[in-house]
Amino acid sequence: MSVHNPDRPLVSIVLPAYNEASILRDHVIVLLDYLKSLEQRFRFEVLIVNDGSRDQTGAIAEQLALEFAGIRVFHHPRNFGLGQALKTSFAQFHGQYVIVLDIDLSYGPEHIGLLLDRITATGARMVLASPYMRGGRVVDVPWLRLFLSRMANRFLARASGHRFSTLTCMVRVIDGRFLRSLHLRNTGMDVMPEMIHKAKILRGSIEEIPAELNWERQNRAGGQRRSSIRILQQILRTTVSGYMLRPFTFLLVPGLLLLAFALYVNTWMVIHFIDAYAQLQATPGVEWDISSAVALAYSQYPHTFIVGLLSLMLAIQLTGMAMLSLQNKKYFDELFHLESTLLREQRESMQAPDGGNA
Repeated sequence: MSVHNPDRPLVSIVLPAYNEASILRDHVIVLLDYLKSLEQRFRFEVLIVNDGSRDQTGAIAEQLALEFAGIRVFHHPRNFGLGQALKTSFAQFHGQYVIVLDIDLSYGPEHIGLLLDRITATGARMVLASPYMRGGRVVDVPWLRLFLSRMANRFLARASGHRFSTLTCMVRVIDGRFLRSLHLRNTGMDVMPEMIHKAKILRGSIEEIPAELNWERQNRAGGQRRSSIRILQQILRTTVSGYMLRPFTFLLVPGLLLLAFALYVNTWMVIHFIDAYAQLQATPGVEWDISSAVALAYSQYPHTFIVGLLSLMLAIQLTGMAMLSLQNKKYFDELFHLESTLLREQRESMQAPDGGNA
C-alpha cells in the first residue's frame, strides 16, 4: 500500500479498536485486500487506535504495522472511549480525505469506495453512510438494538433540526482540511452527532448515501462484542446529546403546552370571579367590591387559583429560558465559526506553500 506517489489523493482510514484481538488481523487483511481495488485512484494509510485494550489488540496492531506499509498504530494507556480514539487519529492523519470505519466490518469495506465516489463527485465536506435512508439495508441486527438505534437517530434528527437518517453512525468520510476545523470535544459516542452539528455551524455541506448494516460477521463470532454495549447508558447519552444540540426546543415545547394549560385554568378563574361578583351584587345589604369578589371566588375554588397562577408562572419561566438558550446557542455558533476560521487562517499562514494538506 504505497503512500509516496503524490498524483493520487491520500485517504486516511481510521480504525478505533478496543478488545478486538479475535477479529483485528483478519478484518484488517480483508480491508487491505479491498483497498487494492482502489489503488488506481487513491493512496491509503490506515490508522489503528488501540483504545486501552486489555487483550492482545495492541500487539496484533503493531505486528500488522510491521507487515504492511501504510499502517500506523496509536495506543491509549486506558480506555477513553470512541470520541477520544477518533480525536487521537484526527490529530495524526495525513490524508486529503478521512474515512472512519468500524473494525467489526458491520459496514463492509465496499462502503469506502461508495463514500469516496460521493465526496469527490459533490465536493461535500462530509458524507454519511446510512442504513436507515431509502435504499439502505439492515441484516441480522438484534431487534432491540435496531429499534433503539432507529429511535435515537429520529430523536436526534428532530432535536437538532438536521434531517439526516443517521447521526450516530461512525462510518463516514470527511474532507481532511475541513475536519481540522471542527475542534471536537466529546470523548464518547456523542462525538458522532457533535461532528455533524459543528459541521453545520461552519456551513459545511453534508450528504448521505444508502448503506448496509450487516451483523452476520458478529453473529458468527458470538455475542461477546455485543455484551459490551450499555444500552441504558447510551439512551441517557442520546437524550443529553439531543438537549445539548437544541435546548430551545426542549424548553419551548413544554413551556407552550404549560402556557396553554395555564390559560385554560385561568379562564375558569375569571369565570369564577365573574360568578362571585354577580353573587355579591345579587345579595341585599352586602357591601362588595372587586377584592371581595376575588376573595369569595378563591374561597369557593382555591385549587383553580393556585394551579392557574403557578402554571402561568412556570410557563413564563420556561419560555423565557427557551429564548435565553436560543440566544446563547446563536452566540456559541457565531463564536465557534469565528474561532475556527481564525485558527484555520493562522494554521495556513504558518505552512509553507508545499506543506501538504491543511
